[in-house]
Amino acid sequence: MMAKKKLVVIGNGMAGVRCVEEILNIDRDAFEITIFGKEPHPNYNRILLSKVLQGDTTIQDITINDWQWYEDNHIQLFTNETVTNVDIERKKIVTESGKSVKYDELIFATGSLPFMLPLPGANKQGVTAFRDIRDCETMVETSKSYGKAVVIGGGLLGLEAARGLLNLGMKVDVVHIFDSIMERQLDRTAAKMLQTELEKQGMRFLLEKQSEEIIGRSRVVGLKFKDGTKTDADLLVMAVGVRPNVQLAKDGKIETNRAIVVNDFMQTSVPNVYAVGECAEHRGIVYGLVAPLYEQGKVLAKTLCGLENEGYHGSVLATQLKVSGVDVFSAGEFMDSDEVKSLKWIDGIRSTYKKIVIRDNKIVGAVLFGDISEGTKLLGMIKQQTDISVYEKEMNGARGQEAGEAAIAAMSDKELVCSCNGVSKGTIMQAIGEHGLQTVDEVKKCTKASSSCGSCKTMVSSILDYVHRHGLGQTVEKETVCACTTFSHDELMIEIQNRRFVDTAEIMTAFDWQTDAGCEVCRPALDYYLGVHGTAAPTTVAGEPIGIQADGTYAVTPKMYGGITTPEQLRQIADIVEKYGIPLVKLLEGPQLGLLGIAAADVSNVKSDLGMLISGPVYGKSVSTVGSCSGISYAADAMQDSISLGIALEKKLERVQLPQEIRIGVSASPHNRAGSLTKDIGIVGVPGGWEMYVGGSGERQVKPGQLLCTAATDEELLTLAAAFLQYYRETGHYAERMSQWIERMSLLQIREALFDPFLLQLLGSRMEEELSASPEQANQQSTAAVTR
Repeated sequence: MMAKKKLVVIGNGMAGVRCVEEILNIDRDAFEITIFGKEPHPNYNRILLSKVLQGDTTIQDITINDWQWYEDNHIQLFTNETVTNVDIERKKIVTESGKSVKYDELIFATGSLPFMLPLPGANKQGVTAFRDIRDCETMVETSKSYGKAVVIGGGLLGLEAARGLLNLGMKVDVVHIFDSIMERQLDRTAAKMLQTELEKQGMRFLLEKQSEEIIGRSRVVGLKFKDGTKTDADLLVMAVGVRPNVQLAKDGKIETNRAIVVNDFMQTSVPNVYAVGECAEHRGIVYGLVAPLYEQGKVLAKTLCGLENEGYHGSVLATQLKVSGVDVFSAGEFMDSDEVKSLKWIDGIRSTYKKIVIRDNKIVGAVLFGDISEGTKLLGMIKQQTDISVYEKEMNGARGQEAGEAAIAAMSDKELVCSCNGVSKGTIMQAIGEHGLQTVDEVKKCTKASSSCGSCKTMVSSILDYVHRHGLGQTVEKETVCACTTFSHDELMIEIQNRRFVDTAEIMTAFDWQTDAGCEVCRPALDYYLGVHGTAAPTTVAGEPIGIQADGTYAVTPKMYGGITTPEQLRQIADIVEKYGIPLVKLLEGPQLGLLGIAAADVSNVKSDLGMLISGPVYGKSVSTVGSCSGISYAADAMQDSISLGIALEKKLERVQLPQEIRIGVSASPHNRAGSLTKDIGIVGVPGGWEMYVGGSGERQVKPGQLLCTAATDEELLTLAAAFLQYYRETGHYAERMSQWIERMSLLQIREALFDPFLLQLLGSRMEEELSASPEQANQQSTAAVTR
């Protein structure tokens, strides 16, 4: 048998030991492992130090791997041992006590050191950092004899220290150099809300204060600021940040910058030497959060065990924490700037705040305060650069317990619940089913979910409750687009939004379409979704002209805006009817004038003579007709100018591509003389302006429209109608009638979208982008059909 390689790990913290855990999962017999730790304890969760400080948790409670674990896995652990020298030539390390150990592979997991401000008096008694168990013990002992503490640093660590000191019965001032706390994790609104909550708990904040001197003879008695003011202090805690612990690597001639420089496989500049965690710098970034460090550990474990892997490519920074009992979450770009837009919700009663940051209609960042239940979902959307319309649709979905269960049911099994430990929903559900887990603690022990920062505990509890309620085998019946695919309409829309497909053929290939070219159901649906949600214009396959009749001939309807025509257009139509021998000219519902019985060979020429567009980027249906009554000049009961509004609507919307063909009616008064209440969109003139009804139908089973909104002016009505149709464009399933879409989405949710000023503006701007993308020639040609 081959001798095991000797693996030495410098550092017994969370990142280094997690890497060892991953190695053991891959190949327990690959290495003879030795770990050196400078503290007297086995591996513990440094994130939970604040709980130890608060007095309700012991070191045993936050221990990740106890002494028995090292013994069971045949790992040699040296505690209270500081490595002082690394000899890369002889491949050995030497400790402060004189121990010398050879290695084949060496991992630096030295973490970081607390940054101590170089203030006069920093060496006095009562001045401490907040980094390890010993610091906690110092603060606990001090609290037994003294009453006033000052914490320098309004970041996460400082606030946790302050909360712990309050629990120990001390009065606490938090000193911060900036004008808002936790500026690296929260925007100003969330920071101010957090400050208000913490002030209620008893913290006092001294913001925009620059410390100058620690006052006292041998022991601290106060802190002086550069503006001349002072504050009393029996205990002073510095929590102003950390710096990577890299001096040992520097002395060993290993390349360092801010930290130890590593490549995508966590390799340093020296062969067989690696770095992971807070002491590693990857692509210029040093990560201090648990999830990225654990991702690095997985990559390094695969590299050391000789497994092919894609390497580590960096992480989207996300913070999901409970700060002194208050839940906060932030990820990606969360600060306001000229380059991004943001969507915000503030609930002053429940003290919750939500902010979604958008760049080019893609979700790039988020902040949550008070309620962070959407944190995992938003982090996934940020990573995938999901289009904001996807979130808008989900946002307008069900609420309450039903919404929570629906959200869990909709989650992919691969979606991460615990980002710290990389535990997915599927892993948790499988563990619950296989081991009969009954509590969150049992899930934590079995899967490690919520065992690090603990912020995902609520989600883990919800999944546990969901499995207990519904079991593992229950699935929601899914309606696929057609028999060619297993994807639903919603799934296709999301995938097309998140990926850059060139054409429908590429979509079919990517999603393992069961037929080579699709069918008559999925081909137009894919064209539509690519046109609305994709980044490339759909490639429409040339086929038969629209308007085929039962006898194989075709129908053409000349464009008459608002149902209005002119003598010139009527003469033109008469000439064309005689020229091509069109057998039937008939008034149709709409109103439209139908030219029926046209031979296939003549269709293009008829359209050309009429001045109608012959070709264009057609990937969906359109506004079929906009009808109006006789108008304000001729109808005795007219209250508004239905004709001019009808023409304006038809001209604005004629080239918009929709999931299904729609009809619009505009009546000048509530007498509904244009049949507005049985149209997909019905506009009715009233004394104060306009009422807009939607979802009506005059076919088969007559169905009246429902009141959506009112508008005081024509311009306001045009804005609302355009935004409404854009919402239908983006969330409707291809070929889904408007009435079916309204029933599926619910009128209340559609109203909420239109009455939200931000969403209304967003939908309107996207409709304008759609309209501006059409060629100017289209306007000229379509207008010519009326004016000739």
